[in-house]
Amino acid sequence: MADVQNIPAGATTTGSIAVAAESTVATRMSAPPSFDVADFPVPHGREEEWRFTPLERLKGLHDGSATADGTMKAEVDAPDGVTVESVGRDDARIGKAGTPVDRIAAQAFSSFEKATVVTVPKDAVLAEPVRVRLHGEGGTTFGHTVFDIGAFAEVAIVIDHTGDGVRAANVDFLLGDGAKVTFVSVQDWDDTAVHTSQHNALIGRDATFKSVVVTFGGDAVRIHPRVNYAGPGGEAELYGLYFTDAGQHQEHRLFVDHAVPNCRSHVTYKGALQGEGAHAVWIGDVLIQKAAEGTDTYELNRNLVLTDGARVDSVPNLEIETGEIVGAGHASATGRFDDEQLFYLMARGIPADEARRLVVRGFFAELVQQIGIDDIEERLIAKIESELEASVG
Repeated sequence: MADVQNIPAGATTTGSIAVAAESTVATRMSAPPSFDVADFPVPHGREEEWRFTPLERLKGLHDGSATADGTMKAEVDAPDGVTVESVGRDDARIGKAGTPVDRIAAQAFSSFEKATVVTVPKDAVLAEPVRVRLHGEGGTTFGHTVFDIGAFAEVAIVIDHTGDGVRAANVDFLLGDGAKVTFVSVQDWDDTAVHTSQHNALIGRDATFKSVVVTFGGDAVRIHPRVNYAGPGGEAELYGLYFTDAGQHQEHRLFVDHAVPNCRSHVTYKGALQGEGAHAVWIGDVLIQKAAEGTDTYELNRNLVLTDGARVDSVPNLEIETGEIVGAGHASATGRFDDEQLFYLMARGIPADEARRLVVRGFFAELVQQIGIDDIEERLIAKIESELEASVG
């Protein structure tokens, strides 16, 4: 009924598969989802969803002491036919894709002044992506963005985060039936920035959602992608790439809720770490509810440790409430360079440093190619190269 992929010798893996008679989505969190901050206790770091997070580095986002005193420069570049609105929290589209599942997400929902709603009309096939550029100029900001994608529309969406500051936000995706969306979120903050965000995708019947989360910058980054299905035949592909430097904390927590029949999800996240105190966290939760017969799901996390002093916490979890599924599995592996690969390259006259670069490029290549936007791919490849100069140069 469920399988765990074989892991190479010398690698480490953690996680669990549970076959349960009855459960709820809220069992993974210390409080049920809510739009009200008061419904969430102030975390102390002992809770399951906070035990890997350095709360003292969140600049007050977790305990309510952070106030909206910052500036975020926002630009939206939308192709013809796409509408961009600024709306209040009483708009029916706000919160429809998902409810905050922790105190920071609820704080972000309660604190934004106006939400941005980007609407792609039904049947539209956009040749150019929708681009949202967010540049922090210091202080604390909160935000909420909704992408409302009409039935059978096809669009690529890029949110690019740069600059400095403290940012908490919710990003919602409403996919109409048959829609196809590629979403790329780039976290290329300055080294002192703090960023937390909950991504909520509600996938319509036979719709396809591809998410690519890329994290390089920031002092502390915590991204929480979540997927729900509104009808059968939906498909979610969740990819992630992170390069964690000395002193950085980068955390990605995913949850895929299979609550309707005949849907698919595939998760692949890869990270590289270097430097003293580099800390990457990946939590992958998949729930297959009793009604979700015909589900096909798999999640994978791999980490490449480039230097001593780096730490990885990788926890894949799979909970299954029905045996009538196509397939379900997960895998996690963390290790150093593959000596056999290095030996193969060096035996053919490639210097050791270049051989190491080739191994890391190959490690990330499949994820970069998932983006499908040339200028973003080129920028990320250049960023990886610059990171490698520091680690193996």
